[in-house]
Amino acid sequence: MADPVRTALAEHRTVILLGARRCGKSAVVAALARECGVPCRSLDQPTLRRVAAFDPVEFVVGEDPVVIDGVPQVPELLPAVEKAAALGSRPGRFLLTGSVRAPGFGDLPTDEPGRTAVLELWPLSQGELDGRPDGFVDRVFAEGARLDHDSGEKRAGYVERIVRGGFPEAVSRTPLRRRRFFETYLNELLEREIGQLAEIERVDEMRLLTRLVASRSGQLLMAGTVAGELGMAQRTVARYLTLLEDAFLLRRIPAWTRDIGTRAVSAAKVAVVDSGLATHLVGVGEAELRSLAGPLGPLLEGFVTMEIARQLTWSAPGIEMFHYRTRDQLEVDIVLENRRGQVVAVDVKAASTVRDEDFRGLRHLADRLGADLVAGIVLHTGPQTLAFGPRLRAVPIGALWES
Repeated sequence: MADPVRTALAEHRTVILLGARRCGKSAVVAALARECGVPCRSLDQPTLRRVAAFDPVEFVVGEDPVVIDGVPQVPELLPAVEKAAALGSRPGRFLLTGSVRAPGFGDLPTDEPGRTAVLELWPLSQGELDGRPDGFVDRVFAEGARLDHDSGEKRAGYVERIVRGGFPEAVSRTPLRRRRFFETYLNELLEREIGQLAEIERVDEMRLLTRLVASRSGQLLMAGTVAGELGMAQRTVARYLTLLEDAFLLRRIPAWTRDIGTRAVSAAKVAVVDSGLATHLVGVGEAELRSLAGPLGPLLEGFVTMEIARQLTWSAPGIEMFHYRTRDQLEVDIVLENRRGQVVAVDVKAASTVRDEDFRGLRHLADRLGADLVAGIVLHTGPQTLAFGPRLRAVPIGALWES
């Protein structure tokens, strides 16, 4: 991640690095600060945080350039930084980090050339963990149904990857120590990052919501339905869901439509950003997921969704991710569309054997999109790529990080 930050600093006055707590932001900016010989001010330090809150303008006019780690803890710093950055034109004046998309971030002039760049850092992808480039998204748009990939990964290997997740501090831990990490992580996120920033008094309600969201991975998520199940006000649930998304705990996948009929369902689907955290929230481990009767399907879909979401941060620009479902239950798990209107549609199956009926949703889109459908892919746990008709392929899930 250091190289994209360096590039952004060479072109913009202010660079903001956002991402989930404990995914490595502080390490990245601290290393860059040492490399450039500039101060790195961490707002995790209570004294420094009080100083910044007391006089944010004075806090940012000292050394130039400066790195400030944890800016959302003092939201008053954002307008002070923007005011200071507007006084000159030299790039690389401020490098900021945050684990929550604070309200003030939306007011920064990211559309003006040279002013502000916002980069996102996610938990490690499978390619990053394996030391390989994750190139599936670019490859499938380039090759379409010509894509052919065999994989040696088996169901047990996929289960191990899901439970491990991608947080740098969690991947090499034993199952017990990993569970302790996730519990500490949740406490810090809900009570400190979100609780203090948004002045949440009933953190237990949000904790219940996070567990319910994890159990609904890959399903439509409607605030009204969730509110009824939890006995909470719909407005409160909607606010909490936004906060959890702003804190990089979950990601909502919007519905896709191109005015194809009137039957598309508009509700978003939800995925927990890290698969290891999702399994912790659901309360399952490798043994349960290896069982053919285990709840692997939804967690596997969430895992695949977030691996593709990570790739969208470095793949060809302009590709967006959606889901598609009609009222008569025809659905496609993931719809990727580029700026030219070309579509790659992806379904995820927790099985090593793929059947013709697994392509129902993909054929539905193929019939209506015509040549705009680059490929319809069923990602599965088997070892081989198999053809199921023009532009339709069954491809091993391992192709996501082995391509």
